[in-house]
Amino acid sequence: MRALLPLFLAAAAYAAAPCTTATTACTEFVTLGGGPARTMVYRTYPLTVKNEKITRALIVIHETNRDAENCFRSALAAAFLAGALDDTVLIAPHIASAAAGCKDKLAPNEVNWSCGPWRTGGASVTDDKLTTFDMMDDILEMLARKSAFPNLKGIVVAGHSAGGQFVNRYEMSNRVHETLGVPVRYVVSNPSSYAWIDSTRPDEVNQACPNYNHWPYGFEDRSGYAARLSDEELKKQLASRPTTYLLGEIDILPLGGFDQSCAAMRQGPTRLARGQAFGKYVDAQLGAKHDIVVVPLCGHNARCMFTADVALPLLFPKW
Repeated sequence: MRALLPLFLAAAAYAAAPCTTATTACTEFVTLGGGPARTMVYRTYPLTVKNEKITRALIVIHETNRDAENCFRSALAAAFLAGALDDTVLIAPHIASAAAGCKDKLAPNEVNWSCGPWRTGGASVTDDKLTTFDMMDDILEMLARKSAFPNLKGIVVAGHSAGGQFVNRYEMSNRVHETLGVPVRYVVSNPSSYAWIDSTRPDEVNQACPNYNHWPYGFEDRSGYAARLSDEELKKQLASRPTTYLLGEIDILPLGGFDQSCAAMRQGPTRLARGQAFGKYVDAQLGAKHDIVVVPLCGHNARCMFTADVALPLLFPKW
């Protein structure tokens, strides 16, 4: 038995190592709403196995093409640079869709999310009571239960581009932030649009846009998860929750699925301008204390944004 001890110790050490490849080996399914609905996530550590080393969690939401594997790789690169692979569980949900123009292949009982509205709390194709924001609630509550990560001190929810749209709307809409018993911070990176808090816009010249204040560009005619709250509740939650707008200094070109709709253009001519305007307006009107951080020499590129020196303390804070 004594001769086998080194083998047992080696096996334990291997089991405790982070999973760092964007393959099925680093995935698992998260059951939603009691099941059987489920969604797949990439993760560095199993989400249901006790791990006392983990002190923080980073959840990163993918871009419009639902490329969770690339999102996971960018999170891994950032964690490596921050020296955070051993004490951080990284999670990159795959918000899969086989609806409309989306063509993801779904596993049995895997939720088929709406092809576009997934980024703003839209419902699944088959269950209008199950939204992508409900999915995020379930993931946060799973992390906060302490059964897997008893020493977890905080969670960061981040997203780039379409993922940034997701985080902007989720930050103001979710109803679990204050109930988790674990602090949560939000990093909104380079989205094409924001959910504005009133009818005011930076571009007040272009008025030929009758629906510019409708959800998800504004609060009017909200649908999905966000429709469950009042305007005032959304504003209160938006202002009170720790948020950073992480913006690329050279994200000033209409590339990467840039939203050129009338409603989006009224928020500003570029992603950089839109983020700066929204962050400043929320602080001025609601008394929020959100941060605007501009990443030098980065355009519309998640890897550049998340691995920048100024981004690492935001994604991997010392709680």
